[in-house]
Amino acid sequence: MSLGQTLKRELRVVLLTTLYFAAWFVLLMVVKKLVLEEYQIEVRGVSLALVGALIVAKVVLVLEHVSLGEWVGRHPAAVGVALRTLLYGIGVLLMLLLEKAFESRDEAGGFWPALLHVFQHRDMPHVWANTIVVVFALFAYNVLAVLRRLLGAESLVRSFLARPAGR
Repeated sequence: MSLGQTLKRELRVVLLTTLYFAAWFVLLMVVKKLVLEEYQIEVRGVSLALVGALIVAKVVLVLEHVSLGEWVGRHPAAVGVALRTLLYGIGVLLMLLLEKAFESRDEAGGFWPALLHVFQHRDMPHVWANTIVVVFALFAYNVLAVLRRLLGAESLVRSFLARPAGR
């Protein structure tokens, strides 16, 4: 495979994965907007959601190539999906907590005090909501990754787009 073909393939994979996570993140933003509309609180951040989708997509694509070890390899695919989802979810939560600590470092008197009191931050419900939605997105992605690996990418797409037999 030539360099141009490899680059084109990589860009396609990153774009599709980014679009997948962008759909989840924009859905989260729409739900937040609808819920907070009642309190006349404006929600912004679609551009941040899209940048976040790109970052999460690239991280997930890189981590797909990291082996979870022989023990996981000897168990059903569900174990790998659960473990990857758990590990990725913990990573997302830690990143969001670090972000809140960084944002509130001035009011807390520095980064370390902010990090110690991050769970008392006024935006913690948003952190939990973001984490829950991203974990579900990661879970669905990991399940699809297993199906893609077992069936092949083209076969998986054809399975969803094909008309039912006999109709």
